Amino acid sequence: MTQPIHVIGGGLAGSEAAWQIAEAGVPAVLHEMRPHRMTDAHKTQGLAELVCSNSFRSDDSEMNAVGQIHWEMRALGSLIMTTADRHQVPAGSALAVDRDGFSEAVTAKIAAHPLITISRGEIVGLPPADWDNVIIATGPLTSPALAEAIRARTGADALAFFDAIAPIVHRESIDMEKAWFQSRYDKPGPGGTGADYLNCAMDRDQYEAFIDVLLAADRTEFKEWEANTPYFDGCLPIEVMAERGRETLRFGPMKPVGLTNPHQPGVKPYAIVQLRQDNALGTLFNMVGFQTKLKYAAQADIFRMIPGLEKAEFARLGGIHRNTYLDSPRLLDGCLRLKAEPRLRFAGQITGCEGYVESAAVGLMAGRFAAAERLGLSPAAPPPTTAMGALLNHITGGHLTAIDAGPRSFQPMNVNFGLFQPIEMASHGPDGKRLKGADKAAARKRALTARAKADMLTWRDGAVAVAAE
Repeated sequence: MTQPIHVIGGGLAGSEAAWQIAEAGVPAVLHEMRPHRMTDAHKTQGLAELVCSNSFRSDDSEMNAVGQIHWEMRALGSLIMTTADRHQVPAGSALAVDRDGFSEAVTAKIAAHPLITISRGEIVGLPPADWDNVIIATGPLTSPALAEAIRARTGADALAFFDAIAPIVHRESIDMEKAWFQSRYDKPGPGGTGADYLNCAMDRDQYEAFIDVLLAADRTEFKEWEANTPYFDGCLPIEVMAERGRETLRFGPMKPVGLTNPHQPGVKPYAIVQLRQDNALGTLFNMVGFQTKLKYAAQADIFRMIPGLEKAEFARLGGIHRNTYLDSPRLLDGCLRLKAEPRLRFAGQITGCEGYVESAAVGLMAGRFAAAERLGLSPAAPPPTTAMGALLNHITGGHLTAIDAGPRSFQPMNVNFGLFQPIEMASHGPDGKRLKGADKAAARKRALTARAKADMLTWRDGAVAVAAE
């Protein structure tokens, strides 16, 4: 009988890894410590629980690197993407899901698979020595005991940063005489209509007053072990953004572009707060970009200064938790194995990728690598011309200058076109005109994603052929 592969962590990365292993015909044991030991951010015992945002971000696989990684994961039979597609809620050009429905469906699929066993309970310390093929996908909230064991085994300090959670508002408490539905530039997305966000406009005086109160508000005190932990720039708390300049929020999550307030025709908003649907029923809305570490007592009063939210009722207020990730370029090989102990493989946010989609993608790759090893095959990484390969290349040492500069140079990274291998571009378009500016940038993105799709299919089909031999 084939020995199982052990996957520690039932988040998106661990769930995807276990699924890929089982779909390859190899038994997997998925270990999840909840509900025996909960975290500061999780609220349920469900697998693949979404704790920060319900959005998988852009689903445009032609012009966006995130959309391209969606496409690649679907092409590889991703459980996470299949489930997300079935539980999507309107979100403009983004793919967002009903949190509870998504987690429940992933849990049910994993539990029903004949080759997957779910084991509830905390793994304290490193896995037992007789577990010869292990994926650690414990994410940013790795239990202290396991984190310390990993730190001791690697001989290097894990890097850490803060990740904050945005508030969720009950839809019925939003004043629709001030708020309105519209996506930026009326752009529809998967399952959307072009009017998928609730928008609350501010004039200049309202915005300035909001910033004043935001900067003066009480914040969550750091614990001793959190001292000197930096923020990841992709998920900054709003009060930290405000500290960087009074206009920062107007050029970030509160930018007043691509939207027209029907309640005040002809009046251009000075700033706009957007809320995105958070569940399939449309009863809960997430305050986009409003992750925060403000104390609970201050949050409701401050957010009710926003026009349309004066009587807002909150299903959840914002919060904060510390994320931990490895210095992966130093510690992991090209197939995500720990160089100091190759039986241990890592996946998800603990590797230094950032975002739900990226975490699941790394879990998908780790699962395939581990299954190939168990079947006596040589794991093959996706080409660096693909979105998944480019992300893997970043995690496992694609930036040699960053390695040479020291461990602090390696930072969490979302997938983006800057990680892709360069591509030679034609200087002129099909119409014979010279490409420049926005047209040149758009043509480059289309060329990168077209190449990525072709190379991903070639890699996938080659891997299938090897497995069949």
